Amino acid sequence: MHRFHRRPLVQIFAFVLVLIGLASAPAAAQKSRAPRAGAPALPSGELAFRTSDSVRLFVKVAGRGVPCVFVAGGPGAGSYAFEQLAGRALESSLQLIYLDQRGSGRSASAPGHDYRLARQVQDLEELRIRLGLRQWVLLAHSFGGVIATAYAQRYPARVQALILANAVLNPSASLASMVHYGDSLLPAAARPALPAGAPLPQQLGLAMQALGQQGIMYQLQYAADTTAARAGRVARQVPGNQDFAAHVFDFSEYGQDYAPATAALAMPVLVLAGHDDYTAGPRHYRTFRFPHQQVVVLPGRHNSLTEQPAAAQRAVRTFAAALPKR
Repeated sequence: MHRFHRRPLVQIFAFVLVLIGLASAPAAAQKSRAPRAGAPALPSGELAFRTSDSVRLFVKVAGRGVPCVFVAGGPGAGSYAFEQLAGRALESSLQLIYLDQRGSGRSASAPGHDYRLARQVQDLEELRIRLGLRQWVLLAHSFGGVIATAYAQRYPARVQALILANAVLNPSASLASMVHYGDSLLPAAARPALPAGAPLPQQLGLAMQALGQQGIMYQLQYAADTTAARAGRVARQVPGNQDFAAHVFDFSEYGQDYAPATAALAMPVLVLAGHDDYTAGPRHYRTFRFPHQQVVVLPGRHNSLTEQPAAAQRAVRTFAAALPKR
């Protein structure tokens, strides 16, 4: 596999953050809600939290039910837009823990740009311990699937369940899907020359530039421009930290394929997939091998929770209701 080049990726993922609408902005603490019977009593609102290497992470707890930490995609997106566009609707069924990863959203950058996958996994585990949870659910979107799967590999006994929404577990294959689909959207005369041997990020950058000139760049992520525009309005509210996005592929582990490892993960898994999700890859979810997975394929592309909110929320609520109370 080729080595990713960092600078083109900075531009690519800055685009992804804007287009998906997963930027970050300050949010006021919510009032406490009584947890459902059997659910741990976590205090609602923002939580002061620093990692063992003194990185300040933004954490907010809201909702009631099974504790569930949100693992954002991007890479490097914060949790704010997810909260605004999808999370709040799930707070009646899940006690959501909105986390901005180090170098992302409202969280601080890591000293020495330490964004190793093992460090991101350790941050999650330190947060679980800080919250006093024996187990929790991980809800991961897009690139967050890599981090959530790595955490489940390292701490399987701490994962009650996984919810993977349009998850990416093989970033190389997903980049290739975006290049191919982006090129197919363009009129023949507008298609850029894509050097076959060029790194995937470079190819994608050329395709995105041409898509932008045609005014159809949103189609990489959304089926409807109105949904994309709504997400974009949220994304533009406050710029977020993009240090993780700038350095993510300095670490080779983020370019690996984590789908084969899913065969050894026995926790319940809900997979939400978009029928025409060419960002993850429209059949990418078929490579997942979790022994106890449920797959729900919905119309739309890379943001099922916002493109098909009723059906996606119903699937999540049904899945969460079937989990044993802790």
